[in-house]
Amino acid sequence: MMRCLILDDYQGVALTMADWSAVEARSLREHITDHDDLVRAAEDCEIVMIMRERTPFPASLFARLPALRLLITSGMRNAAVDLEAASAHGVTVCGTASSPTPPAELTWALILGLARRLVPEATSLRENGPWQRSVGLDLHGSTLGLLGLGKIGRQVARVGQAFGMNVVAWSQNLTAERTDPLGVRLAASKDALMAGSDIVSVHLVLGERTRGLVGRHELGLMRPTAYLVNTSRAAIVDQEALIEALRAGSIAGAGLDVFDTEPLPGDHPLRTLPDVLATPHLGYVTTGNYRTYYREAVEDIHAFLAGEPIRLLNP
Repeated sequence: MMRCLILDDYQGVALTMADWSAVEARSLREHITDHDDLVRAAEDCEIVMIMRERTPFPASLFARLPALRLLITSGMRNAAVDLEAASAHGVTVCGTASSPTPPAELTWALILGLARRLVPEATSLRENGPWQRSVGLDLHGSTLGLLGLGKIGRQVARVGQAFGMNVVAWSQNLTAERTDPLGVRLAASKDALMAGSDIVSVHLVLGERTRGLVGRHELGLMRPTAYLVNTSRAAIVDQEALIEALRAGSIAGAGLDVFDTEPLPGDHPLRTLPDVLATPHLGYVTTGNYRTYYREAVEDIHAFLAGEPIRLLNP
C-alpha cells in the first residue's frame, strides 16, 4: 500500500472528508517551511497532497524525494509547483476542482468590514469603550474598481451592483465586449481605475505581467478615503509600498487575505496596523471547497493507481 502525506491540514479535517482507505494516509497540521524537515517528513511517501500554494515544490525538493510518484494540489493551477521538474523526476502532478464562490464571499466580508469599521466598533462595544467611534462608508453610489473580471471578479461585481455601486473593471486584455453585457464599465486604464474607485479589489491570476502590478505609483493614485482589498495573490501588490501607504494614511485602509510570507510572522506590521482588516488566507477555506479538494484528491489517487491519471497538470 502506497503512503500518502497530506500537508498543511491546518484544521485537522483532511482525513474526515474523504475515504483514504486505498492508501496509508497521514496528515500534518503544522506548516513546514524548512526543506530538510519536509524531506524527513515525506521521504518515504509515494504520494503527497498540498493545499494550494501553502508549500512550494521547486526542483530542488523533487530531487530530494526519490520515492515521490504523485503530487496532488488542490485547484487546477499552482504557481508554486515546478511542473517541468516534476516531469523530469517522474512525478505525476494532478489537481482538483475549486469553487470561485468562497473567495468572492470573503471579499465581501472584508469590504463590508472595512466600510462599516466592524472590527473596531465590535471591539469597542465588547470592551465597554466609546459608543459609535466611526462614520461608515456608503456602498450605494460608491465606485467599486475590480482589477480582473474572471470567475471571482464577476461574482464580486454582481454583489456590488446589488448594493447599488458603480462597478468598473480593468485588466490587460479586458474589453468592453466582455464588460458591457455584465453592466460593468471598462476603465480607461489601470491608473484611471485606481484614481476613481472608492474600493479597489484584486482578482487577477499571478504571473509575470501581474507581479507587482499595484505598486507605489498605483497606490499613490488612490483617494485617501479609498480602500484596497486583496484576496487573490499577495505578490500582485507591492507589500512594502502598501505598508508605507497605510502608515502615511494616503489610503483609508486595506482588507487582506494573502501575504508574501504565510503564515504571517508574529511581528509583521500587517498584524498591528490599525487600518488593516486581515484574515489568514481563508478565501477558499469552506466546507464545500474542502470536501471537493479531498474527495477529488482521492479520485486522483485511484486513477493514478489504475494507471490512468486524471486532472493532469504536467505533461
